[in-house]
Amino acid sequence: MNAQTISIGKRGTIVIPANLRRRFGFDEGSIVITEEKENGLLIRPAVVNPVEIYSPEKKAYFLLSNTIDEEDYLEACKEVRKLGINPDDIKHKKAWI
Repeated sequence: MNAQTISIGKRGTIVIPANLRRRFGFDEGSIVITEEKENGLLIRPAVVNPVEIYSPEKKAYFLLSNTIDEEDYLEACKEVRKLGINPDDIKHKKAWI
């Protein structure tokens, strides 16, 4: 590891040298994690996973398709009805049959 001197601009901006950006995969818009350490500041790449938002129909499909027995299936049907969906309207397979 070699040390490089950089300056802090207006509003606290820091320009990371190109060779380090390439090495660590920092592109414009990259998300990073900053961590206060005893002797300075650690900046490292962050992994960001998008959150998938499921529709009520998709939730119903998951509920109905992942049951383990008839009792569990009947309980899933109740939950699907609470979503305002008729279980018969959701194409699914009973895994336990």
